[in-house]
Amino acid sequence: MKGYQYHIYSPYRVCPIGAHVDHQHGLVTGFAIDKGVDLWFNVRDDSHVHLTSLTFEGETDFDIDKPSQVRERHWGDYARGAKYALRKRFELTRGIEGVIKGSLPVGGLSSSAAVLIAYVMAFSKANGITLRPFEVAQIASEAEREYIGLNNGLLDQACIALGKKDGLLFLDCDSNEYRIIKKHPDMPDFELGIFFSGLTRNLMNSDYNLRVYECKTAAWNMLAYLDQPLKTFDKTFLRDIPKSTFDKTKIAMPPRFARRAEHYYSEYRRVRQGVTAWETGNLKLFGKLSFDSCESSIHNYECGSPELIAIYEIMRSLPGIWGGRFSGAGFKGACIAIVDPVYKEQIEKELTQRYLEQFPEYEQTFQCFFVKPDDGARLVANSN
Repeated sequence: MKGYQYHIYSPYRVCPIGAHVDHQHGLVTGFAIDKGVDLWFNVRDDSHVHLTSLTFEGETDFDIDKPSQVRERHWGDYARGAKYALRKRFELTRGIEGVIKGSLPVGGLSSSAAVLIAYVMAFSKANGITLRPFEVAQIASEAEREYIGLNNGLLDQACIALGKKDGLLFLDCDSNEYRIIKKHPDMPDFELGIFFSGLTRNLMNSDYNLRVYECKTAAWNMLAYLDQPLKTFDKTFLRDIPKSTFDKTKIAMPPRFARRAEHYYSEYRRVRQGVTAWETGNLKLFGKLSFDSCESSIHNYECGSPELIAIYEIMRSLPGIWGGRFSGAGFKGACIAIVDPVYKEQIEKELTQRYLEQFPEYEQTFQCFFVKPDDGARLVANSN
């Protein structure tokens, strides 16, 4: 964009297997994709930050060298959150002036994490701070948890910061160890279908945080049943409890908590199987495990709106789709699918027709996109 010296591109992300387990220190997989958030900016000589958005209305102004105030429930909170998390570690003295724009509708692709990573990188650039990609992910995740108030794990930020276009990210959210598994030479070509229900979502107004608490309560139930010492809620994770303990205790806990834990343990197994399938080029099995992940999300984790479930059920019946699931928290938003590019037109036509037969009210907002894996967030180039 003309008039700005710096340009940061922060991609959206998809998670084919590993849904709703990062906050319990589980195993996850993901891709950065070739759609995302663009932030163009100049570095100021003073501490002021002035931002405008081409996606949302209004402007944001604050000083980067002062503590963050209470949230204003406005898109500018994400910039304040990035400042908050960075100021815990570094002295910030120079602000920026910039404009931000998203390239796809908000919902299901972790646009909030992409925005936070863009701001963390921009404020770091303005203040001469050098961060490794994983550090960027950690700071952005902390901003979302502690300032925005969403009890997320590290999946979204890690995919966005670490993604590579020629491989799958495999991340252990307990040890923070990760690797990029390159696409097997025998694996068929694929693209990623993004199917927006037309129903927008806001995680702060969904049951996202409630599900996190339910998972932790399941862990507490298991520990209490075995008369084990309890940790504080913020230090309680299903990852720390063996599945054998769950097998012994699930009958003694309320069914809703047992279902949340069942999702966690079954998803842990699916990610392990999915990584092996990816390593051996077995896209058919990898896709089936993604479908199985969505089944567990519906029945064990109990997320998904009628709209998303309808898209998912149509996806399962279409030729050219290897697998897929709800994307993001799975309460509204989008579904993602692993698709054979040969079938793209047929998939879009039939999915659109069958979905709108059920939900004609979304005729103006339902959308299909096809994207590819991409590299993670980066400073693009001088845009002038």
